[in-house]
Amino acid sequence: MENMDQHCVALLKERGVTLEDIAECARFLQADYHQNLTREELMTSVKAVLSKREVQNAIMTAVELDKLAEEGKMSDKELEGALRRDEPLYGVDEVLAYGICNLYGSIALTNFGYIDKKKYGVIDRLNQAGKGDGVCNTFIDDIVGAIAAAAASRFAHRDAKEGN
Repeated sequence: MENMDQHCVALLKERGVTLEDIAECARFLQADYHQNLTREELMTSVKAVLSKREVQNAIMTAVELDKLAEEGKMSDKELEGALRRDEPLYGVDEVLAYGICNLYGSIALTNFGYIDKKKYGVIDRLNQAGKGDGVCNTFIDDIVGAIAAAAASRFAHRDAKEGN
């Protein structure tokens, strides 16, 4: 399992995403409820989310699909074009992200919808980078948002249990 965690962290890094970036997005989602919360405090939740096999599978799938489209190596050129353009009505990228959110309940789903709309931090960078120069980030921006949303939800649930 440790090797799979490291593999997924390496895949994220290859696409320009660090765990700190994800923790900062999770902090953004919890900031209204915990004004002094730091991204470091959310790192445990980010790592816990990344340790789940379903999340690892989603990361590997997302990165591979983005790379195949980016490199022009998909056999279905219509699909490849939709991914390269990040078509607004192509929702499979969000559906893959929902699988991560579903592991952490309705708070994670609403957090994901919010951060997907706001395009905060690294999610905005990924989204903007995917709009030119042949880069395809159609799946990875949503996966990063889902991981952040799940980490924020995990933190919120643990905080509620501790009576804070």
